Amino acid sequence: MSMQGWHAMRSLTKDDSVKDRKLAPGTSRRVMGYARPYRREIVVFVALVIVTSALVVATPLLLRKLIDEGVTPKNRTVVIELSLLVAALAVAEGVLSLAQRWYSARIGEGLIYDLRTQVFSHVLRQPIAFFTRTQTGALVSRLNNDVLGAQQAFTSVLSSVVSNVVSLALIIGTMASLSWQLTLAALALVPLFIIPARVMGRRLAGLTHTQMNLNADMGNRMTERFNVAGALLVKVFGLPAREDVEYAERAGGVRDMGVRIAMNRSIFFVALTLVASLATAMVYGFGGLMAVNGTLTIGTLLALTALLARLYGPLTSLSNVRVDIMTALVSFERVFEVLDLQPLITEKPEAKPLPTGPVGVELDHVGFRYPAADEVSLSSLETTVTGDRRGGGTVLKDVTATVEPGQVVALVGPSGAGKTTITNLVARLYDPTSGAVRVNGVDLRDATLESVHATIGVVTQEAHLFHDTIRANLSYAKHDATEEEMVAALKAAQVWNLVDSLPEGLDTVVGDRGHRLSGGEKQRLAIARLLLKGPGLIVLDEATAHLDSESEVAVQRALDEALSGRTALVIAHRLSTVRDADQILVVENGRVVERGRHHELLAHGGLYADLYRTQFAEQADGIVA
Repeated sequence: MSMQGWHAMRSLTKDDSVKDRKLAPGTSRRVMGYARPYRREIVVFVALVIVTSALVVATPLLLRKLIDEGVTPKNRTVVIELSLLVAALAVAEGVLSLAQRWYSARIGEGLIYDLRTQVFSHVLRQPIAFFTRTQTGALVSRLNNDVLGAQQAFTSVLSSVVSNVVSLALIIGTMASLSWQLTLAALALVPLFIIPARVMGRRLAGLTHTQMNLNADMGNRMTERFNVAGALLVKVFGLPAREDVEYAERAGGVRDMGVRIAMNRSIFFVALTLVASLATAMVYGFGGLMAVNGTLTIGTLLALTALLARLYGPLTSLSNVRVDIMTALVSFERVFEVLDLQPLITEKPEAKPLPTGPVGVELDHVGFRYPAADEVSLSSLETTVTGDRRGGGTVLKDVTATVEPGQVVALVGPSGAGKTTITNLVARLYDPTSGAVRVNGVDLRDATLESVHATIGVVTQEAHLFHDTIRANLSYAKHDATEEEMVAALKAAQVWNLVDSLPEGLDTVVGDRGHRLSGGEKQRLAIARLLLKGPGLIVLDEATAHLDSESEVAVQRALDEALSGRTALVIAHRLSTVRDADQILVVENGRVVERGRHHELLAHGGLYADLYRTQFAEQADGIVA
């Protein structure tokens, strides 16, 4: 009875409201497309399920024959032969179950692999705006939980539906052939079994949903507090006691809900067992009287009882089969929702590589507005759906500029003027909404993405390192780099002495987001990674903005090495970079309002001169505020 109760509970405790959900057109057809590569395995799997399900009536029938033709007439030969046959059937059923499980795992795990790799590859190609809006936890859940839910459509749901239909048809048919009166009586008790089960199932579904939300809330809190930045914030503000109390409240909610669910499950199992026991008592009672009267043999009575024990499980599961199927299809739909979100940055079929050699950049009447949320994100993946889904206003307006090969061009201007947006367009993190960005005369939209990534290197003010070794972080720029090349890049980035002094050297793990290193050390490692890549155009977005004086000097020396012989577009932060730039573009309100060299712009007396006086003058000997 325990297995019967478990299958009934698993089916009935699913969210019943899912059956009323309207699926997107074509969902079922797309699902079948994923099944196509496994059609042979699915055919064999279904055949095994049918054969295994057919065995459900074999043992009770053999039991009937053993009693009536072996035990009652005291025929030892029949008893031995039928006992051996029952044992052989048990072995056969075990072998079939193993084969069924193998095919189920092959289909299910293959489908998980297909979906996971496809979703992972698709998500990585989404624009940066997608990741700025999306909650990482929700995205990971979509990649894991919903993919697993989709997989169940071809394994759990498929096998459950087929086996339950076959089993139910054979059980009812066999019981009717043995005694149609007792079969009708047993079926009359079905409502007493299903109705309470469905009521309790809906209650358990609601409690389980609440428990999942409580667990998610507790998990999110742990994730935020256990990463380096979160742990540092707790320690800096000295609030561990407060964190203990707030976490205990959440853990207490999970505990209390767990107790409620456990008790409701116990009531559920007791109810199922009680109804099944009443049905068994009825069959024994009426069947026993029929056996006394000679209208039913003892073997038939025992066979009917054994079949009855296998009747209610399939009936209960099939009563909720629509919910099972819809739950699996909704999981598929949620995966398709991600796959249908088209990346804004794509490669044209006729795209060509950027020309090699010294790199020049041209911004030709460039205009830009950031895309609306619905263009780059899914509301179901965002923590909080806000009203800012229509996109912002125009950020850049008619920006025209030329960067000659080998030149260093600095971008200066107030915060929010559009400097970073310009560098994002040059790195093709976004495409302009009007005008064109050209590198060596080729519109970036007409170039292959591989050549764009190979030609352009970016260093931001917040260098990111993976939680891996220094070697692995460097090889991300050049997977086949030799150790000698890595050492040369580290020396050029002024960080080899540090790496060489570490006990594990290049095999030292840098920690989550590189937090085992200082800000200056991370920046120099990022520059070493850039040097290993060897791009012709370097984009620097305030790469020394958050460093102390000593670290900034070391990073600046590394940057001087990186910029040597290369074209560079620099968001200016350090005064010497501005002074030495071949051209300075002053950006205000999305427009280039001034351009020229340092001394020319000072003499002009415009916005740059104002910035110089207010931001640079007090630190003219070194670092820009």
